[in-house]
Amino acid sequence: MNILAPRSRRTCNDFSQLPFAPIGVMATPGGRDIAEKVDSQLVIQRKALAEIYPRFEDCPGFLRESYLIDCDMPRFGNGEGKAVINESIRGFELYFITDIGNSGVCYNRNGANVTMSPDEHYQDLKRLISATRGLGYKNNVLLPLLYESRQHKISGRESLDCAMALQELVSMGAVNIMTIDAHNSHVQNAIPNCDFENLHANYQQIKSIINTEDDFNIGEKNLIVTSPDLGGLERCRYFAEHLQAELTAFYKLRDLSNIVDGRNPIIEHKFLGGNVKGKDALIVDDLIATGDSMLDVAKGLKQMGAKRIFMTCTFPLFTDGIAHFDKAFKEGIFDKLYGTNATYNNPELLDREWYISVDVSQLIALYIDSFNRNESASRLLDNTLKIHAILERKGVL
Repeated sequence: MNILAPRSRRTCNDFSQLPFAPIGVMATPGGRDIAEKVDSQLVIQRKALAEIYPRFEDCPGFLRESYLIDCDMPRFGNGEGKAVINESIRGFELYFITDIGNSGVCYNRNGANVTMSPDEHYQDLKRLISATRGLGYKNNVLLPLLYESRQHKISGRESLDCAMALQELVSMGAVNIMTIDAHNSHVQNAIPNCDFENLHANYQQIKSIINTEDDFNIGEKNLIVTSPDLGGLERCRYFAEHLQAELTAFYKLRDLSNIVDGRNPIIEHKFLGGNVKGKDALIVDDLIATGDSMLDVAKGLKQMGAKRIFMTCTFPLFTDGIAHFDKAFKEGIFDKLYGTNATYNNPELLDREWYISVDVSQLIALYIDSFNRNESASRLLDNTLKIHAILERKGVL
């Protein structure tokens, strides 16, 4: 199925598909890897669209070899930085991309090579927006990994960092903010007058699993979908419904009398579900930080007789490294982990036989193209038809 094919009710005279301004993609150092992939996809998509709608060839800047805007972000010896734009951006619809989880970007500060933190990636984003001085036609911010998304609610006398950052971006001129699989999408209530798009990579993840695992079977007799905590049940429900699997979850029993590293330590993961013996299990979560919860859940499922354990996450951060996952894989605790490149994938991680990287650059490119042409983003928010199509093609539906 051609994802760029026009809908049956559309005609070539539909004015809403005409872009009002050419696309300009601007990336911070942390976002350049994903921006380059998105740029390549944009080139492919726009060439395909021009074949369907020849009139697009007459739109200034519609067909280009690259949509990236040349910019630099040099730093001084003490760590301070600035943004420099090396070409004209006047009249462009600008899309600013950064990956605040990119731990692979380093710079020299006071003679030492240091890794950039999420705060520094976010500061680079603001510098880049500031350097445009409002000369662009429209400013759009793409944060696949939403900045401070883990601090999205107040449970005491503490800061509400994600909401503050969103309001700051809007105050700097952002009219639209896009993210992928926000930890809690309700944070968009902080900016009610700004467009906030929360995309999901469910289709890309399911497609990757189906294409990789030849004997992957769906249905309640063959598969369960589970969440490491109750907060992720809605995310798991989407997978369970499309894979026709039993929806289960684990409940984190915490020690409420102690606080370790700012939170109550987990005593035990309690399973909420039926019999899993002889079934495959798919553990779904939005991110892996240390990954301890994922592995505890996988061990619990193995002890209950689960056949194979597959994991999927949107953001494979691995803040404590991957050695404990290597050990768990050798012990047969899990079979595969599917993580997206919506955030930085460590080269060491990409070399592991148990890890599959799921590319989301086409999803982001489709969003940019649709938004630029005033197309509805609904087809990107609901991937039901595409998921059913891939399941049918593989003969598992």
